[in-house]
Amino acid sequence: VTLICEVNGSSTGWTFSWYTVVSGNGHYQLLSDSSRGAGGNYTVSSAALKHTGVYVCRAETDTPVIYTTFSNTQPLWVTGVSPPVSLIISPSRTQHFTSVSLSLSCKDQRNSDGWRVRRYTDSGQVEDCSSSLWSSQTRGSTCTNSYTSTADTGVYWCQSESGENYHPVNITVHSGVILESPVHPVTEGDTLTLRCLYQFTTPPNLRADFYKDGSLIQNQTTEMIISNVSKSHEGFYYCKHPERGESPKSWISVTGEISQISVLHTLSSVLTVCPYLLVTVVLIFKCYRMRGKIAD
Repeated sequence: VTLICEVNGSSTGWTFSWYTVVSGNGHYQLLSDSSRGAGGNYTVSSAALKHTGVYVCRAETDTPVIYTTFSNTQPLWVTGVSPPVSLIISPSRTQHFTSVSLSLSCKDQRNSDGWRVRRYTDSGQVEDCSSSLWSSQTRGSTCTNSYTSTADTGVYWCQSESGENYHPVNITVHSGVILESPVHPVTEGDTLTLRCLYQFTTPPNLRADFYKDGSLIQNQTTEMIISNVSKSHEGFYYCKHPERGESPKSWISVTGEISQISVLHTLSSVLTVCPYLLVTVVLIFKCYRMRGKIAD
């Protein structure tokens, strides 16, 4: 992964330093391996979970000594193939209305409370659920925001007691029209269902047009269903109503399907070997008993 820092106009004659955001008070920590050469590139040659964080850069010149302001913040998320914890969101979608209740919790297989929900918003703040004003209620690893606002838009994730970050999810809070889409990636071969919702009607389902990457793919429907999802269905989706407006965009991610052929091949191999394995065990047992009789 390569992050690039540039100075408006020209980057010639500048050297660059890279930092990570370590708290919500605007404090930055200089990276020990920060590249100070010309060009402003910071490269992570072998990305790992520990590289997850929010990065900023700054440039300087020697003669005369000039320092630029810090750049815009750039979140970088590195996730494992099978993270040990999941961020559970209720209601289960990535877009939410303003002035409603939103619950987030970290769940692992042991139902441990050793997790905390953190977030990074457009305000540049990295916040803990338990130590900030955005959560009105905290119980274990569950946070409840009883009155959402657009300022709650950001990236939310689970952090372990040792400081490791897992399962980031982009959450958008919007007034009016939103797109109901799945929180977690869709598996190839599954069915994807998208709905357009309007905040000020009951029920909230809205007949609208659906778009992918800016192109109309289905018009005037309350829900769009895609059967047998494939990698080609990855992209940014949103819905639009001629009078109510349009929703923010949501990225739909598609993950690979577990190969049934390899599973069946493994099972058939085991079933083929098992009779021979059973015969071998019986022969060994008979030989053992025979040796026992000879010894007697």
